[in-house]
Amino acid sequence: MDLKERVEQALDSMRPFLETDGGNVAIEEITEDNVVRLRLIGACASCSMSIMTFKAGLEQAIKKAVPEVTSVEAINLTDFADPNATMPFR
Repeated sequence: MDLKERVEQALDSMRPFLETDGGNVAIEEITEDNVVRLRLIGACASCSMSIMTFKAGLEQAIKKAVPEVTSVEAINLTDFADPNATMPFR
């Protein structure tokens, strides 16, 4: 399994919780230096608890499952005006 597939598998373990609240997450990119950039989608993009969800949930799940990931970033965590933040998961 390649790095992206392993990150997706880690995210899949968290998606049921996100989807329950009307949200989701997508991998925006994985850089050459193993930085994972995520886009929070739906309710997750504008939820007041999104920072906690990101740090305690998504980031920890990825780092535990894929230790070679050097960093996990949410590209739209604080950008509530991002029109893509409320688009359905693709």
